[in-house]
Amino acid sequence: MLFLSARGFHNTPFFVPRFSRRSRVIQKSGGVCLVAMLGDAVPFPEQVNGRSCSQESKSSHLRGSEKKCSWASYMTNSPTLIVMIGLPARGKTYVSKKLTRYLNWIGVPTKVFNLGVYRREAVKSYQSYDFFRHDNEEAMRIRKHCALVALQDVKVYLMEESGQIAVFDATNTTRERRDMILSFAKENSFKVFFVESVCDDPEVIAANILEVKVSSPDYPERNRENVMDDFLKRIECYKVTYQPLDPVDYDKDLSFIKVINVGQRFLVNRVQDYIQSKIVYYLMNIHVQPRTIYLCRHGESECNLVSKIGGDSGLSPRGKQFAQALKKYIKDQEIVDLKVWTSQLKRTIQTAEALGVPYEQWKILNEIDAGVCEEMTYEEIQRKYPEEFALRDQDKYLYRYPGGESYQDLVQRLEPVIMELERQGNVLVISHQAVMRCLLAYFLDKGADELPYLKCPLHTIFKLTPVAYGCKLEMISLNVDAVDTHRDKPSTMNNLPKSQTPVRLRRNSFTPLASPDTVKRPRNYSVGSKPLNPAGSLLLLEGRNEKDQQKLQDSFQLQVKRAGLGRC
Repeated sequence: MLFLSARGFHNTPFFVPRFSRRSRVIQKSGGVCLVAMLGDAVPFPEQVNGRSCSQESKSSHLRGSEKKCSWASYMTNSPTLIVMIGLPARGKTYVSKKLTRYLNWIGVPTKVFNLGVYRREAVKSYQSYDFFRHDNEEAMRIRKHCALVALQDVKVYLMEESGQIAVFDATNTTRERRDMILSFAKENSFKVFFVESVCDDPEVIAANILEVKVSSPDYPERNRENVMDDFLKRIECYKVTYQPLDPVDYDKDLSFIKVINVGQRFLVNRVQDYIQSKIVYYLMNIHVQPRTIYLCRHGESECNLVSKIGGDSGLSPRGKQFAQALKKYIKDQEIVDLKVWTSQLKRTIQTAEALGVPYEQWKILNEIDAGVCEEMTYEEIQRKYPEEFALRDQDKYLYRYPGGESYQDLVQRLEPVIMELERQGNVLVISHQAVMRCLLAYFLDKGADELPYLKCPLHTIFKLTPVAYGCKLEMISLNVDAVDTHRDKPSTMNNLPKSQTPVRLRRNSFTPLASPDTVKRPRNYSVGSKPLNPAGSLLLLEGRNEKDQQKLQDSFQLQVKRAGLGRC
């Protein structure tokens, strides 16, 4: 168990959580379900309040027909259910949506299931805090049924709709409710990770109510005073039955993180796997302090003028003019403690130099590596590498330039930048078109299909202001002419060579399948199996005659071939 303060963590260059195995391991369906058995299974009704669970779920493909981004399944050996815990107005929905946005951005299909949405659908109209009294038996029955329906939708998402992580956004303040969730997870071989938000700062709670709850669908056309009064009474109803996670006794075997007073302190218990450690690390970096993030591209470069991609050219005359206009804009804004970041390429450095302020160079902010296509125009690429040009148009996000990068590679490279942006206050990032697209996709919650085609014109500032459940975007043009480097998504698929099919892309950052069959197969070496050991096998040849050695070599080569390890 780790107990850390925000100050202690931020002074540490990197956080490595302690891994530990849960006390009970259940082997099921070829995988390992690390879930403690804390209650009997709860049957799911076919209908709840007239609503059919099966009708509610979308028509889904088999799990083998993975969505894009399912490459990240290597992060999760089995689907994971993240369960939020906490009193109302403690930032659970804020954390749920922010965490979901991050996980989807890094390529892990994630979805939020907000119990309030299910409750409003069942009840239709909210009357008062009386609905949340623990002695209101009819309301308690409705709330439990809503939770069961939501969990059934979680099951459909994780088992039939290619989901990897589901976030169950509800108060979940009682052990009875949490035990029910654990039983549900055990039945379906899901891992469970709890995120408890604890806050006793009245100013933070009041600000959350006024900023978010006043505009909630529960309070249409009500004044702020009435909303505040009713919501505070609702919180008191939950306090009567609230049972926080107990790391010492009752909940000591569970995997969870307690976020105390919006990140002042953290308590981390029994992190199970890689994806849970990423979740912990992310939650320990985010904050809710007001700030603004400014994103812009470098000034127009010499390569831009001749429509060449990549390279390391300097600014054109109009690019230098933009740098001066950017300096004036930043000065007029009077931004407090502004940090300026650039890549290590000449055009961003020259843009930042004109500001006359300190700046930091980040190599990971460099433009996407176009490999053999560096410093070529799209026309030249189409003429010299028609096959590559067609493949990139087929799937721009996953396509990797020969000897270069894909957008997917770029997202992975930029993850430390996102972490650092979440830790910081006001920041200006001067970067490049592909880099800016990836950063914008994170803050604006854009998917892999949209990301490579986001418009990021030269000489335009993107002002991002974090708000309750997302980011407010404002685009500011500095009125300096520049070339248009944007290339729209092709309306029709370019003709691919006959040797290439949509299922088997060469040099693609999505691992090609061995056959056109898209059914997902188990990995060669899953839990409990031992990989081949070439060195060890060769040692067995010593002391044997030539015939036996040849048999062993042939046997070993056959194993390698069957395992698909013959060529990389």
